[in-house]
Amino acid sequence: MAKKQQADKATIDAALQANKPRLQNLFDSQVRGKIAEKFGVTNPMAQPALEKITINVNMGRHLDGTKVPANVKEAVLHTLTTISGQKPVMIAAKKSVSNFKVRAGYETAAMVTLRRDRMWHFMDRLINLATPRIKDFRGLNDKAFDRQGNYSMGLTEQGVFPEINMAEQTFTHGMNINFSFSNSNPEMSKFVLHELGMPFRKPVQKKVKK
Repeated sequence: MAKKQQADKATIDAALQANKPRLQNLFDSQVRGKIAEKFGVTNPMAQPALEKITINVNMGRHLDGTKVPANVKEAVLHTLTTISGQKPVMIAAKKSVSNFKVRAGYETAAMVTLRRDRMWHFMDRLINLATPRIKDFRGLNDKAFDRQGNYSMGLTEQGVFPEINMAEQTFTHGMNINFSFSNSNPEMSKFVLHELGMPFRKPVQKKVKK
C-alpha cells in the first residue's frame, strides 16, 4: 500500500510539473540550485522569488478636462487585456502635476497585475517574442533595480508584442513593466532574471591600446 501511494504521488507530482509554465519549471529545476551554489541560500523559502509583474500605462498627458479621450482609453485597455489575458483597472492620480496636465482624483493610468501562471507566461513572451522586436535593440538596462531587488523597464510602443496588430491601432503608446521580488536584492534579482533569459545589455569591452 505504501509503495502504491508513493507511486501515485510521484505520478501526480510529474503531472503538475508538466503543466507548469516553462519559465517556472526552469526556475524550480535549475535556477534554485544555482542560487544556492552562488549565494549560499539553500532554504527554498529564503531564496529570492518573483512575486508579481505589474504593467502600467500613463495617460495623464492625454487628459482632456476631467476625462481621458475614449479612443485613447479604449486602445490602452485593449492592449493590456490582449497582452496579459487579464482585465486592467483604471488608476486615479493622487497628486496634481500641472506640467503633465495631471489632476488629483481623475483617472490617468491603467494597470494590470499578473501573478502565478499568467505572470510566467507573460514573462516568457516578453523575453522571447517582444524584446527581439524592439527597434535597434541592444539589450535591456541592467541597472534599473531598487534596493529590494525589484526591476523596472519600459517599452515605447505596444507593437513589439506579436498579439497586437498595429494596422488596427489608432493610438500608439508605451508602458512600464515592473518585476517585484521577495527575499532579494539587486544582485540576486539580476542573477535570477539573467538565468531566466532576460536579455540584459552586454558590457562594452574597451580596447586596450598597445
